[in-house]
Order: sequence, then C-alpha cells, then structure tokens
Amino acid sequence: MQDKPDRPHRPTGPSDARAPQGARPRGVKKPTWVIDKERARRAAAAETVWLFGLHAVRDALANPRRERLRLVLTRNAEGRLGEALPASGMTPEIVDARSFDKVVPLAGESVHQGAALEVKPLSWGKLDEVALAGDPGLRPLMVALDRVTDPHNVGAVLRSAEVFGAQAVVAPARHAAPETGALAKTASGALERQPYLRVTNLADALEQLKALGYVLIALDGTGTESLPDLLGQIGTRPVCLVLGAEGPGLRDKTIATCDHVARIPFAADFGSLNVSNAAAVALYAVRQAG
Repeated sequence: MQDKPDRPHRPTGPSDARAPQGARPRGVKKPTWVIDKERARRAAAAETVWLFGLHAVRDALANPRRERLRLVLTRNAEGRLGEALPASGMTPEIVDARSFDKVVPLAGESVHQGAALEVKPLSWGKLDEVALAGDPGLRPLMVALDRVTDPHNVGAVLRSAEVFGAQAVVAPARHAAPETGALAKTASGALERQPYLRVTNLADALEQLKALGYVLIALDGTGTESLPDLLGQIGTRPVCLVLGAEGPGLRDKTIATCDHVARIPFAADFGSLNVSNAAAVALYAVRQAG
C-alpha cells in the first residue's frame, strides 16, 4: 500500500506566526477606540446629504439654518449661481463637467446641472414647539405621512405644505423618505423653509398633537365622512391631515389614533389621487374652510 504524503508542517506557536507584516493577528480584536472611531465616521457619513441642481443648491446656500460642508460646481454652474455664491461665504470646488459624476457621490443618478452641495440634515426642533408656531392669523395645520417612501411624493407634499402655510410635515424616521437630492429638487426650495420632522413613532406623535388640541383627520377612500362637510363641523380648531402611501395606505394603528376618517369627494366612482395631489387638495380645503 502506498504511503500517504506527509501533511505540511504547521507552526505550533502563536496564531500571528504566519501573519503578513503589519497585519492584525488572527483572533485579536480591534481596540475599542478604533471601533468607536470607525462607527463615528460611518455615522457622520450617513448623516450628510447631497443636494443637486441649481435651485436646490441656491436655496440651501441662502438658508442660515443649513450646515453646509462641501460645494462642488462646474464653471457654468458657478456663473449661474450669481450672487448666491459670494453671499454664502463658501469656496466651491470647481470640476470639469465631464468628471463631475466621478467626483460627487450619486451625481450620476441625479439631474445635477453641475451643482452639488453636501449638507447636514436640518434640525427643526421638537414637535410641540413647531406645532404651536406659525402665523397667529391662520388655523394651525399639520400634515402627517404614513409609510410614504417616494422622495418625489414627499417633496411635492412639502411644497404644498409651504404654499398653504402648514406648520410642518411629520413622518416616521423609518419607512419614510429621508432628505435626499431627489426630495429637495421636487420640493423646489421648500425643504429649506418647510419643517420636515422625522419622529420615532408616528402614533405617539399623533397622540401628542391631539393633546395639543389638533383634530386628526385620516384621509382614506373608505372614509364615511366627506372632508368639506367634516371641516364645516369642527370650526376653526387646529387640523392634522394624515395620509398614507398608494398601495399600503394607512396602517390600522394610524387610523385608530385619528379622530375622523374622511374622503375627498370625487365626481366619478373611479376617481383617485396620489398622495401628493391628495395632500394639496386637502390643504386647500382646510384653508378655504377658515
């Protein structure tokens, strides 16, 4: 019988005997301070947002509340920003238009117009503070979004909320569109002026608004009350309109938290609106009601 070949000799010493020079020994964990530093770096990167397009960048440069980190422009975009650039005090990085997508993350997925601004998400303060602020001559008005993840829809809602003088748009921190370049572009500047509050628990936030005197109106096609009729019944009390995304709609817990479930009346049985259009119509109805 043929002898089996000897197995290669393996060192019996410490596990780092075979490790390349400079490598961490196998089985040895990173120091705590290294792990903390890496976590902090990842967290900081996750907390920044790239805004794209001349309009979104110009409005962010003019917003004193916005913490701005990095501005990247082409020569053409630099000229088109005009006075907004020197007024901001920022010194842009000028890059060639052909290499813009390589310099700026996600630029290839956006209509950037040669302008990109890295920023920190805006902080608008606590819910109760924002809910009680606003024009004293207008009925307090809020919008709450349940599972609306499309940034274009959220951006359009923010734009309508600003037009009709809403205190804020509220959405859960999870399962909702965060601040992104697409959201900012659709909002057409409203992201810089209209509070967009991300809360840990939407039902808890709605209960908080209810305690502040808000009437919570869920908008749903199954509602038994017509929105105009309902608004005529509640007088001038503060209103929070609660809307869900197309498809999944409002969660059962969200509906159960609201005071009323109303519908927008349509001229035909098959009528429907997406969430951003429904929000605009409902906001207009509230303002028309007084």
